[in-house]
Order: sequence, then structure tokens, then C-alpha cells
Amino acid sequence: MTLDVVRQLALLLAILLLTAWPLGRHIARVLDDGEAEPPRWRTRVEAWVLRAMGLTTPAEMSARAYAKAFVAFTGASIGVVLALQLAQSWLPLSGGHADVPPLLALETAVSFATNTNWQSYSGETTLGPLVQMLGLTVQNFVSAAAGLAVLVALVRGLVRRNATTIGNFWLDVGRATIFVLLPLSTIVALLLVSQGVVQTLDDRVVVERIEPSVDENGEPVIEQTIALGPAASQVAIKQLGTNGGGVYNANSAHPLENPTPASNELELLAILLIPAALCFSYGRWVRDRRQGIALFAVMVVLFVPMVIGTGIAESQGNSVIERLGVGPAPGLLGDGGSLEGKEVRFGVPASVLWATATTAASNGSVNAMHDSLAPLGGLFPLWLMQLGEVVFGGVGSGLCGLLLFAFVAVFVGGLMVGRTPEYLGKKIEAFEIQMTSIAILLPASVVLIGTAVGVAWPLVRATMGNPGPHGLTEVLYAFSSLANNNGSAFGGLSADAPFWHVAGSLAMLAGRLGVALPVIAIAGSLGRKGLVAAGPGTLPTHTPLFATLLIGVVLLVGALTFIPALALGPIVEHLALAAR
Repeated sequence: MTLDVVRQLALLLAILLLTAWPLGRHIARVLDDGEAEPPRWRTRVEAWVLRAMGLTTPAEMSARAYAKAFVAFTGASIGVVLALQLAQSWLPLSGGHADVPPLLALETAVSFATNTNWQSYSGETTLGPLVQMLGLTVQNFVSAAAGLAVLVALVRGLVRRNATTIGNFWLDVGRATIFVLLPLSTIVALLLVSQGVVQTLDDRVVVERIEPSVDENGEPVIEQTIALGPAASQVAIKQLGTNGGGVYNANSAHPLENPTPASNELELLAILLIPAALCFSYGRWVRDRRQGIALFAVMVVLFVPMVIGTGIAESQGNSVIERLGVGPAPGLLGDGGSLEGKEVRFGVPASVLWATATTAASNGSVNAMHDSLAPLGGLFPLWLMQLGEVVFGGVGSGLCGLLLFAFVAVFVGGLMVGRTPEYLGKKIEAFEIQMTSIAILLPASVVLIGTAVGVAWPLVRATMGNPGPHGLTEVLYAFSSLANNNGSAFGGLSADAPFWHVAGSLAMLAGRLGVALPVIAIAGSLGRKGLVAAGPGTLPTHTPLFATLLIGVVLLVGALTFIPALALGPIVEHLALAAR
């Protein structure tokens, strides 16, 4: 079974490389201010959109103005989605659904505006088509575009010399939405429809059951209500934008959201596509393609062992289940391994690959129940989030996070040789390291403090479905997902509770603003600096040596920060299970 995981992983990476390379060139062109003569059709579309936004002559922004625009955009997005949910019963295309309770509505609004897409509700029973489309799907586009805009601002800080501006936030968001996310989403949505993913304004359909049954009162049940909705359009951007919020409660395990092995592979590719492509865009932006290739290699080297480790863990049996005569050997019903909580249409290998890809890429969609993963099988996806979502990561935000670790790596390298660290000819000084430290340590602090409060507070422990180390893992996973804007749920928690609504909203805002604002500040600081000529002590940042140093820094920070918590959760659970 582990060999099947390796085969599917190799196929995914091969297709990813073939598609990410040309996409990276496209993204680099449409978001490059220095392009000499952009196509006439693109300038016309851009001018029309700018007029609609009231920005006929968009001015360049300082880092402070860029940050204010980012915060204002996030706040406005939260307000719009919140208002739509609170007024849902009064709106057309509500599907007969009631208004969403205020705290749940607030958490959902924050979740989608921060590109987290954590859901404490069942989509098919809570939201109608209008709120799904106008509220959630729109945020899937613009929250991803905002993350991409922050990355572009950071790149401008690296390539510009003695500049006081880092671009225009509104122009960057518009370009990312219109020329990157919309065309890709249209293509993927049409492919998903061809595989059977539903796309309709009908909220539900009543069908006759193939096998009638009886209810608890002994009355015959001959009909079934099936939830519908505009699924394909939302699934396409939820995967491409590393959003992850599902139209249905079962997310990408639902047969109307992910009906075939082909749709499963397409959605899996879409999760990693833009984060991978941005590595190659970065190489073109900084006029050194080796830089982008090195960062892509770092992501792959970190990703592959996590997939294989999860596959090995899920190929093993569960001693408790084996006592019932159910073993891990392949049979008629599956390909072996632990099938608990997995969709048999995809099997264990596809579930393993999805679990690691969705947590590596800050996506959060699931095609299997992560709560049913083996203790070590759940550890690797959990650790991928805790590394800061830098192994592919979210659209824009993932590469930003890896660049922050690159700044730490050159700082460490500079200390080794007694030289001021430099990255792409820009000195990395005290201010940059301070901002980098905030961006790396703030989400980690939120995870650990939130988990400590959660397991210590009796009111929160009541929402946990399991005691002991597994219950601790549930809470640790939840805060890791929230603070790192991933959105996937381990399961086992009653998340529709006041504590999780409030604490979750605060954690998601800290994870989004606590990283984006320091990155924008770094962009402004680097942009004001001139270039320093490379010398004998300069550490090249495109070589295997630097890639190895960068991998070591990422793993070291993750290990020092989270290994004690992981030891109390999945590691203890694994040892206890092995002793039975």
C-alpha cells in the first residue's frame, strides 16, 4: 500500500511540475510592473475594472498605506459576509434557511475573509445558494488575491532600490483576481461539472429511495432529500485559492462535490498548483530563476517525507480493530491499511496524499476524516501546519512564509562568518529580523496558548469528543489549523460553541494579520535600501547548501516549538496503542 502512495505521489509531482512551470510564467507576466508592453486586451480589461473601482489613476502606496488598505479590505469583507448571514432569511435564493446565529456568523465571516475557511456548521443545512455564492465564493477569490498581493509587495521590496513605495494594493488584488484566479477557476469548474459535480441554483431535490425503509415511528420512508447548490464553481476556487471550505458537511468526501477518481486527482492538483507556480514566478520577478527553483526544491523535499510517513502509518493495522477480525491486508473492499474514516471510492493512498497536501498547502479541504487517522498518521499533517504553512502553503502567504525563514537562514549564516546577512543584495538587519520573529512566533504562540487554555478549561473540555492524548490532539489540531489559516478540522470537537466561535475568530485574525502586516513592513524597509555588491563572504541563496540550511531552519523552529506538545498528544497515543 505504501508503494501505491509513492506512485500516486510521483504522478502528482510530475503533473504539478509540468503545469506549474507555465502557470508561473503567466503569473509573473500579469503581476510584473516592469513588463514593457502588456497585451492591449489586458490593459483594456484592467482599465475597465479600475474605473469600476473608482481608481482611474491608481497611485503607488507606501508600506503603511498598503497595510492600511489590507486591513480595511479584510474588515470590509468580514462586514459584508456577516451581514449576508444575519439577513439570510430575507434574501432571495435563501433555500428556506434561517438567519445564521450571530457568533457563528461572525466566526464564519472571519474565517472566509482570512482565507481560513474553518466551518463550524453544515453547509447544506445552514446556508442558501445566494450566501454561498455572494458571500463565501467571492471571499474565496479575493482573500486568496489579497494573500498574493502581499507576496508581490514583498518581492517589490526585494527588487526595488531606494524606493518609498511597494505598489498599489487594489490594483494587485484586481490583477490577481481577474487574470489568475478567474480564468483558472472557470477551467477547473467546467472540468468538475464534466465529472458530475453539481452546479445549480436549486437548493435541494426530492427523489424516490431505491430501498425504502422505516423511521423511528415505524412509518415507511420512500423519499430522500438531496442537497444541491452551486458546488462546482465554489469547489474550483476553494481548491485553487487554498480556501478549502466545503459546500457540503462531508467536504471533498461528498459524492456531489468529488464524485470520481478523476475529480479527486484534479482537485488535488488544484490545491498545490498556484503555490508551486509562484516559486517559478518568484524566480522571474527577481531575475534569477535559480532562486525560485531552490525554493520549490525545499518545498518538495519537506513534503515527500511527510507523505511517505503518513502512508506508512496508515498502512499499519489498529490492534483494537484487529481483535474484531478486521486486518490491514488488501481485500475486496479496499487496498489494505486502515480504512476507518476513509472514502472507499478513493482508498487509503489517495486519502493519505490528500491529507498531507491539504495541510501543506493551507487548503483545509478533506476527503477523509482526519480524526480516524492513526496517531502518527495524524502527526505529519498536524506538523505540516505547525511549520507555518510554508511547504507550498496558501496562495501568496506560503511563499511569504518560506521567505521569512530564508531571512532567518541568511541571518544564521551571517552569524557563522561574522558578516551582516544579505538576501538578494539587500541587508537583513535588526528591523527585518524583528518583524520576521513576530510573523513566525505569533501564530505558534496562539496555537500553544489556545491549546493550554482549551484543555485546562472544563467548559471547553466538555466540547471534546475523546479524553486523554487523543482529546489533546483534537484541540491542538484545531488551534494549529485556525492560527495558521488552514481550516481543516481533526474532528471530535463540538465546534459550534461560544468558546470556539470567539477563540477561533481571534486565532484566525492573529494568523492572518500577524503575518501579513510584518511582511508588508519588511517589504517597505527592504524597498528603501540600496543593493549591496556580493563579496567573498556573501552566502549564495540558490545553491543546495542554502536549501539544506533553509530546510534545517524550518524543521528546527518547528521541532523546538511543537515537539513537546506533539509528544503529549499523537506520540503518547501511538505508544499506548502499540503497547496493547
